[in-house]
Amino acid sequence: MSAGARPALDGYLVIDKPAGWTSFDVVARARRILGEKKVGHAGTLDPAATGVLPLAVGNATKTLEYLANAGKSYLAEVTFGVETDSHDIDGVVTSRRDASHLTREGVEQALAGFRGEISQIPPMHSAIKIGGQKLYELARRGEEIERAPRPVVMHRLDLVDWTPPVATVWVDCSKGTYIRSLARDLGETAGTGAFMSNLVRYRTGPFHLCEAVTMQDLAERDLPWEWPELSAHPDAVVLDLPALLLGELETLHWRQGKPILAVDPAAGDCRAYSQAGEWLGIGRADETGRAWRPAKVIGSAS
Repeated sequence: MSAGARPALDGYLVIDKPAGWTSFDVVARARRILGEKKVGHAGTLDPAATGVLPLAVGNATKTLEYLANAGKSYLAEVTFGVETDSHDIDGVVTSRRDASHLTREGVEQALAGFRGEISQIPPMHSAIKIGGQKLYELARRGEEIERAPRPVVMHRLDLVDWTPPVATVWVDCSKGTYIRSLARDLGETAGTGAFMSNLVRYRTGPFHLCEAVTMQDLAERDLPWEWPELSAHPDAVVLDLPALLLGELETLHWRQGKPILAVDPAAGDCRAYSQAGEWLGIGRADETGRAWRPAKVIGSAS
């Protein structure tokens, strides 16, 4: 980009989602503020939750699928003795039980059974589709159907604070984990019932809460000129992939969709750059392992 050139709105924007907003609310507002239609989000946050919601803008949407598999970190409050139909604070209270006997040691013991690889039944109030219908649509009609358990991994599950009847828990987990379901299951294990009374997401993949901006801050920025300091490069979520550095002719061939011979046996995906450091997109190994084929191309051959 030459001096004075208008910055292109390509990259990841890390938003600190406010309580009461849906993830789609954030996307819709960001589109209006940025004047950019190509905006997508990774990892839906429930309306009551706050924290990290990464937005892919412009050509960063080409790498959004890689962020979908990323792990996440949360600080969750679990209130024992109360159950709700959605397992979180937005739900209707369905039962109350005495939790006065529950101790810190009892909570620690319950948490121990949920570390590592576990099976988790997703909540009815979720966007998962079964038989072509989203579960939350069925739940709104008062219906409940059987859901198959799903494998998830709790890499870290620590009790940060115990102020009866509320446990504050730090969670590092794999994709597909429902913290609401964790709260429900902890309540069942403790024999008191429980619901998720607060949730803050601190991390999604490489993006952390400390680098997030609020929607108000975004609206007050001098855009597009402040975009480079606000955003992360579109390749930020694929830095674990092998990198190809292409010469001038190879760059042209890449942009024409032609395969690039691999120096070493090719497998999986890669990220490609020109010798000038320009990001060219994502490649995929062909069936022989002898070449990389452009899968997502940034820029044109002209």
